This record gives sequence, C-alpha cells and structure tokens, in this order.
Amino acid sequence: MAASPARKSLAPRPETAQRREEILRAAIATFGAKGYKGPLSDIAEQVGMTHAGVLHYFGSKSALLLEVLKFRDDEDVEDLPTRHIPGGVGLFRHLVKTAFLNAQRAGIVQAFTVLSSEAVTDGHPARSFFEERYANLRVEVAAAFRSMCADEGVDAPETVDQAAASILAVMDGLQIQWLLDPTAVELGAASEFAIEAIVAQVLDPRTTPVSAVATSESAG
Repeated sequence: MAASPARKSLAPRPETAQRREEILRAAIATFGAKGYKGPLSDIAEQVGMTHAGVLHYFGSKSALLLEVLKFRDDEDVEDLPTRHIPGGVGLFRHLVKTAFLNAQRAGIVQAFTVLSSEAVTDGHPARSFFEERYANLRVEVAAAFRSMCADEGVDAPETVDQAAASILAVMDGLQIQWLLDPTAVELGAASEFAIEAIVAQVLDPRTTPVSAVATSESAG
C-alpha cells in the first residue's frame, strides 16, 4: 500500500497568530513583574481568556516561557535583512542600537532580566535556553572581534573571549541599574560608551592605571 503523501505544515491563521502574540505580551508583563512563578491566571485575565484557553495555544507554562524568550530575541533582529545578528563591526553597531531600543521597552527588558536571573537556579525551565544563548553570543561576539581586527590589520589579542563575555555582562548589568532607577542611567548612551571602550581596548591594547596597579601588586 502506497504511503499517503505528507501533509504540508500550514502557517497559523492570522487570528491565531494575533491571539498568540497577545498572550505572549501578557506573559512578558506577568513574568517581568512576578517571575516564572507568576500565575497563568494573571496572563489569562489580561487577554480575557481562561487558564485552559492559554494552555490551548502553548501546551504548558514552560512552553509559554520559552516562546516568550524566543519572541524577545526575534524582536531584536526583526528589522535586519537576514533576521540574524551581523558579523564584524556591524555586530557592535547592532548591540548599541538594541540598547537604545531597549530603553523604550521596559517591560521586555524587565522580563528578560528577571527570567535570566531566575534561570541560574536548579531545575528552572529556562536554564538550558540561557546557557545556550550566552554560549552562542560569546562565540558570535568573539568572532566579530577577530573579524574586525583582521579588517584593521591587527592581530586579535588573547583577551578576545574575555572581551566578548564582558560586553554581554556590561549590557545586562546596565539594564538592572536602569530598571531600578531609569533617571540615574541612560541605558543607550551608557551601553554605547562601554561597548566602544571594550572594542577600543581590543583593537589597541594598552596598559591602564588599573591594570598597572594590579600588575605591581601581583609582582609584589
């Protein structure tokens, strides 16, 4: 008996896609304010649905959480031609642009900050997501550093991997300060300053007063 032809996967109907996005945005608000423990009933109430109705679209609370995180990352690259972070100097320009964009979407930043912090705990459903996300970003940022160094005709220093991790840490750390007191920190400008400072140090490594003190202390 001949096998029946495989069914083509159909894109969700417009009304289904719209409903899913409404739930995702409600989940961003709830997870941002209350963390992953925020009840599904809070999300359901925001979109005029029942608890079961929310689960109908996503299957489980953990699946909804991962869709929220993916939704956030997709928004970061939706205006890029390839819908992917560029390489070389373009990557650093994209990071700066993202920081300025984040200053206009506190809800998404808050949800990301809360969930990434929670994810360090054992058994958290987003732990694998964040482990993979940071591992991939460190690789991509380090590769961008090496590409930019090659374009500038300089040898990439051994500190490239440290620089990549530092850029991600500075961006996330500034988001925490900004969320706590938006009037004290200009998220976009502060992120731009930090990224440019780290990039400059990679392209033209030099001894700074801090590193000089650390070197003298270790020698003593």
